[in-house]
Amino acid sequence: MEEMMIKVEHVEKQFKEVKVLKDINVCLERGKIHGLIGRNGSGKTVLMKCICGFMKPTAGSITVAGKRVGKDVDIPQNLGVIIEAPGFLPGYSGFKNLKFLADIQKKADAARITEVMERVGLDPASKKHVSKYSLGMRQRLGIAQAIMEDPDLLILDEPMNGLDNHGVEDIRALLLSLKEEGKTILIASHSAEDIAVLCDTVHEMDAGVLTSAAEA
Repeated sequence: MEEMMIKVEHVEKQFKEVKVLKDINVCLERGKIHGLIGRNGSGKTVLMKCICGFMKPTAGSITVAGKRVGKDVDIPQNLGVIIEAPGFLPGYSGFKNLKFLADIQKKADAARITEVMERVGLDPASKKHVSKYSLGMRQRLGIAQAIMEDPDLLILDEPMNGLDNHGVEDIRALLLSLKEEGKTILIASHSAEDIAVLCDTVHEMDAGVLTSAAEA
């Protein structure tokens, strides 16, 4: 099996006159948590969207699990994602929202949804509508959605957004346990502590350039 889960080679992304990604090259190993740090506007989210197949690079190639994104596959298989605020139907419970999504791929049943909601600290039996959820509860539901189909790869942009200290501890423990299960995780975070606690490697984006790649 290919040891590298993600290979990014000479990737550039340009919007009109602005080059947002500049000759990005990085290889990310399977079974590790990889951190992506950098200021707002540094290009982190655009790089994540390109890896997920949500945006097409202007130049270069991205390979995920041995398949080239945009050529062999439109979107990588076995992928769980949080990029920007997760969108849910406000007039339904968290469980019903996940059930609607699960019914599309038929990869997660009611028992699995119950399990992942409990794992992220939500009550699957609650009838509370998502419109009444706090920001932290929505974030937990987004993480439940990302993991419910048991993906091999998780791409998480600021997954701790809106969580209180207790929530952050819960989700850190969850991500470390997913790594133990062999998952590969790419996480962007503003929190130096999240990166220090979680990540095996750290890559820094600055003005569209990947400026460092260090073992954490």
